[in-house]
Amino acid sequence: MTYLLNTGESPLLVSMPHLGTDIPDDLKPDYVPRALQVEDADWHLDRLYNCLPALGATVLRPRIARYVIDLNRPPDDAPMYPGASNTELCPTRFFNGDPLYRPGREPSDEERRRRRVQYWQPYHAALGRELARIRARHGFALLWDAHSIRSQIPWLFEGVLPDLNIGTAGGASAHSSIESAVAQAAARFGDVSHVVNGRFKGGYITRHYGDPASNVHAVQLEMCQNLYMGEEPPYAYDNESAGGVQPVLREMIEAALAACNALYER
Repeated sequence: MTYLLNTGESPLLVSMPHLGTDIPDDLKPDYVPRALQVEDADWHLDRLYNCLPALGATVLRPRIARYVIDLNRPPDDAPMYPGASNTELCPTRFFNGDPLYRPGREPSDEERRRRRVQYWQPYHAALGRELARIRARHGFALLWDAHSIRSQIPWLFEGVLPDLNIGTAGGASAHSSIESAVAQAAARFGDVSHVVNGRFKGGYITRHYGDPASNVHAVQLEMCQNLYMGEEPPYAYDNESAGGVQPVLREMIEAALAACNALYER
C-alpha cells in the first residue's frame, strides 16, 4: 500500500500529502545523494497533530516522498502559482532551486506517467472515497490539508514566512464563516503570526476537493517548521516547542468544525 489510512467517525478528514519520506530503491541512483535525506518533507506532522484521534478524524498519509511525486499538484502538472517559482508533479529541484537528479537522469514522460498511476492516483482515489463517505454520513465534510515548510526559502518566497498560512483558494474552497473561524482562532494566540490566502492559498487538494456548494469545505494550513522542530539536519522534533503550538492547531480545527456544524445546524 502506498498510503496509510486511519478511518474516523467525525466529519473531519486530514490529509498530509507531503509527510512521506520513502524513495524506492530502484529510483535512488537517479537522485543526487543529498536528495535521499528528503529535506523538503513535511516532517513530523503526524506526531504534531496529536489531537486528531480525540477529534475522531480520518487521516490520510502517504509513504512516498514528494521527491518521487507531489500529491498536491494537478495531474496535468499545471503551475499552481503562476509567476512564482513552482514545484512540479514530479519535482526536479530542491526548494532552493538546486537539481534533485544527476545530470540526464530526470524522469521521462513515461516515468512520470508511471508514477502518477502508481502513487498519485491511489492517494486521490482514497481521498475522494473518504470525502464521499463522510459527506454521506454527516451531510458535509471538512478537509484539512496539513503542511509545513521552512520559514525562509528565498527560491519560493521573499523574507520570513508568517507562522501559520491559512489557505482557502481565495475563499473558493470553504464557506467564509469557516475561513473566519480558523483565522480568529489563530489570532487568539498572540505569540504566533498568521495570514489568510497569502503566499500559500492552497494547492491542488484544497482547490480540487473544496466545493462548498456540495457541502465539502477545504482548508490548507502551511505552517513554519521552526514552530515545532529544527529546520536543519537532522530535522529533530522539539517537544517543548511542539507542545506550545499543538493547542493552536487544535483550536483552529475545532473552530472550523464548529463553523461547519453551525452551517448545517448540528
